[in-house]
Amino acid sequence: MTDPRGTSVALDPLGDPKPREECGVFGVWAPDEEVAKLTYFGLFALQHRGQESAGMAVSNGDRIMVFKDMGLVSQVFDEPTLNSLTGHLAIGHTRYSTTGSSVWKNAQPTYRATSEGGLALAHNGNLTNTAELQDWLREKDTKVAVAAKDSMDSTNDTWLVSALMASRQTSMWDAALEVLPRLEGAFCFTFMDSGALYAARDRHGVRPLVLGRLERGWVVASETAALDIVGATFIREVEPGELICVDSGGLRSERFADANPKGCLFEYVYLARPDTVIDGRRVHSTRVEIGRTLALESPVDADLVMPTPESGIPSAIGYAEASGIPYGLGLVKNSYVGRTFIQPSQTLRQLGIRLKLNPIRDVIEGKRLVVVDDSIVRGNTQRALVKMLREAGAAEVHVRIASPPVEWPCFYGIDFATRAELIAPGMSTEEICRSIGADSLAFISLEGLVASTGLAKKRLCRACFDGQYPITVPDGAAEQMRLPAQEGDHDE
Repeated sequence: MTDPRGTSVALDPLGDPKPREECGVFGVWAPDEEVAKLTYFGLFALQHRGQESAGMAVSNGDRIMVFKDMGLVSQVFDEPTLNSLTGHLAIGHTRYSTTGSSVWKNAQPTYRATSEGGLALAHNGNLTNTAELQDWLREKDTKVAVAAKDSMDSTNDTWLVSALMASRQTSMWDAALEVLPRLEGAFCFTFMDSGALYAARDRHGVRPLVLGRLERGWVVASETAALDIVGATFIREVEPGELICVDSGGLRSERFADANPKGCLFEYVYLARPDTVIDGRRVHSTRVEIGRTLALESPVDADLVMPTPESGIPSAIGYAEASGIPYGLGLVKNSYVGRTFIQPSQTLRQLGIRLKLNPIRDVIEGKRLVVVDDSIVRGNTQRALVKMLREAGAAEVHVRIASPPVEWPCFYGIDFATRAELIAPGMSTEEICRSIGADSLAFISLEGLVASTGLAKKRLCRACFDGQYPITVPDGAAEQMRLPAQEGDHDE
């Protein structure tokens, strides 16, 4: 697959069923720094949140320059490109498509001309009322109608928000305060005009967004790990329902909606980096606690606790600590295999999971194993993993999952499968265990997972686990929630 200019598009020849991590956003206002290079390193720290495209916009006070392309951050940017992007202000984005196809025109940041110059905008999340917003855009006047048509030429909701803001005949601050209250769903925005950096987070705070301080400047980012990488000091989270602005006059903030926190529970399970802090809790510590809870809820006699690298490591450590069973690494991960930019071949498909993970036979052979992983979505990876471990000589394979069964699709920025494609709906734990070929299988309970975060249940979005959606889902969602006609038939 190529974009209109012939650039290769990322494909996954292995059919990896892991949920993909929406997007990562970054912004910096720092007159005395090389903001393009700071943005590059910030995006590098957020690469796990999106691997299809990367981009940044940089302003020197007179004009905004945008550079973006398909690929990883290190593939899109090089030293000459970064040196050409000079200014005092920048925003950046790494993208995995949740709304709109994976093509170059949907890469971010988006750019639009405005009555006062220009607007560049980057978005993490997913809006649920785009049809209503399109109608609102159309009903204004001819100019707005043209902007609406342009926004629909691109298939993601970020272009729609850009068109709405650009169509206001006001300052960017006032435009944002008019548009943001009309948006429903999950969103974290970093955006800019030629002189100021802006950031906003939806009133539910579904996705993380944090504020950091440089010696002479400010940074906003999806995760605190990105602040660490660029040498910024963590100040606080951008509050749910808050708009902030940084310019030569300093930092200002205003509420555009009352906060009703519903942070994504899956951020703690898998999406965020382990060295990130969300809502005052370090993700690594939370995942270790999840493993401890899992061991207490679902003990088993075994010789070795081992993780599925990398995301299963903290929970496996916690499981080993609480169970008293030794911890060990039984799988070697090839860190350089992930999304690929070559066409998948039958040979690659047949190699399957071995391209990413290879067993250490000396560790595994003759052992009763507890294998800890973060989640099961379709079951392909676990099925192949159990088979591989048995071929390496494992006496028993007991699978323990650090999240409840994923039974519902996400409409707030994670690319979960439709309900019909998930393995859990319509199947019992025992049936899933037989499907993947394990000796036993157990998931952490939803109550145990929530307790491990140290947060109140009402502050968390748990929709992918319990179907309780805190924000209205979009029109047409019923098809994604439907189960297959023959429930339980999930052979793949």
